[in-house]
Amino acid sequence: MTDISTGSSTAVQGNPVATSGARSVADAVPPQLVTRLVSAVVTGDQPTLATSRCPFTGDVLAEIPESSPADVATAFVRARAAQLDWAKRPVRERAAVLLRFHDLVLKHRDELLDLIQVETGKTRAHAFEEVLASAIEARHYGRAGAGYLKPRRRGGVFPVLTQVLELRQPKGVIGQISPWNYPLALFTGDAVPAFVAGNAVVTKPDSQTALTALRARELMIEAGLPAEVWQIVIGDGPVVGPEVVAHADYVSFTGSTRTGRDVAQRAAARLIGASMELGGKNAMLVLADADLDKAAEGAVRACFSSAGQLCISIERLYVASSVADAFLEKFVARTKALKLGNSLAWGADMGSLVSQRQLDTVTRHVEDAVKNGAEVLTGGKPRADVGPLFFEPTILDGVTTESAVCNEETFGPVVSIYRFDDEEEAVARANGTSYGLNSSVWSKNLRHAKAVAARLHTGTVNVNEGYAPAYASVAAPMGGMRDSGIGRRHGSEGILKYTEVQTVAVQRVMQMTPSFGLDDEGYAKLLGKSLGMLKALRFK
Repeated sequence: MTDISTGSSTAVQGNPVATSGARSVADAVPPQLVTRLVSAVVTGDQPTLATSRCPFTGDVLAEIPESSPADVATAFVRARAAQLDWAKRPVRERAAVLLRFHDLVLKHRDELLDLIQVETGKTRAHAFEEVLASAIEARHYGRAGAGYLKPRRRGGVFPVLTQVLELRQPKGVIGQISPWNYPLALFTGDAVPAFVAGNAVVTKPDSQTALTALRARELMIEAGLPAEVWQIVIGDGPVVGPEVVAHADYVSFTGSTRTGRDVAQRAAARLIGASMELGGKNAMLVLADADLDKAAEGAVRACFSSAGQLCISIERLYVASSVADAFLEKFVARTKALKLGNSLAWGADMGSLVSQRQLDTVTRHVEDAVKNGAEVLTGGKPRADVGPLFFEPTILDGVTTESAVCNEETFGPVVSIYRFDDEEEAVARANGTSYGLNSSVWSKNLRHAKAVAARLHTGTVNVNEGYAPAYASVAAPMGGMRDSGIGRRHGSEGILKYTEVQTVAVQRVMQMTPSFGLDDEGYAKLLGKSLGMLKALRFK
């Protein structure tokens, strides 16, 4: 296999290239590891094989066996049988598995970083964000899961005489469809609360990043999860995805808005629930009183982390006209200094796109914007000298409304600059898309920044950062409004969505019928007086 190594530190015109020692794909993904991992995929005797390639080089990583519709049905049968025993275990026993998984993720950090990098093309630093997110989510639900799920007393119709408990029962088997861009964080992050709640899970990861997902499952099993409780099926989305929805008791989906609509329709036809994180066209607002140095540094992280292939990354940047020139000078300089990297080592600032499809989309959006009058302040070109799927971090100014990059999700290292003269205009323009996933506000006046944040129609808003604080604060819900999705991950909503709520009411002493010799009329008068008294006593 080809060495994964960098070129010269004085690259051709454009961003510099990070330098490091060479390591091969085979170093990170030895054939015996691939053989062991893919053996866990639910398939028949002679499955069709999907080829995954390393974005850094184009080299073949693995031949991934694909599941048939019958294989998906088999996976759900196995998971459903295992779920019954899993749900009988005490919740704290289930939660303890997550805490052990937390430790194993950190212990096997370097191996996971290698897998994430060779499958996604990320830098090591951006891959490490996934390791952190996975560990944080496992720790949170390992510690807080029992509290979220504990029985809760509710007020009864007759105080003292009616005792009511709200219980949480598992849904059964969750169907999870996870994407390629965050193969560890999203794969585990959506599954771990489902396990604590007593569910089994059948997951369809993307074929391009299946090895990371399969290794994470191995670590969960090592932590104590029964193997049958987590089933993996792999295959083409239009073939395998509908089968997952057809058998699931609840669906967790992360992907495009277009596919999300199809998933929602299929789930609705079966009267099952679904949560979905979908697309975004996220905006960052730099107000007139922002710290421009910090805002420029934050914009680099917000726009170019994981080469912009992050659902919550920033693609639109609204800057107060009074500080726009000063801000852009700082932002452009920092962007030009970003080091592209194609190695399994620390030190690079931005990695590769994941596929030719993503590269084609990014290229089309930039060329279309330029054709319509936009100016490229920096970047704007593929970088085949670094790797087949690299594209320079790109800043566009003067983008017009007819340009695709103005309204469509790019999902790449491209950001468009828009100036504004007043904040009402900025808020209206930021809210002026069908999406509503994430946004960012920069200001030295935190009280004012929070007031602006509350007017933005997005599921998360970060003040003086791009995306990380809201996403990493896993006790709080995370998700999108409008075309960016339904439901939430993280926090109480991230686990309770995997449960059915059940009310158990116990009636004592007096039955819900005329008693103590009262006829219907007398009973009605007694209840009427009782209701009046309860209101006067301020009962809820």
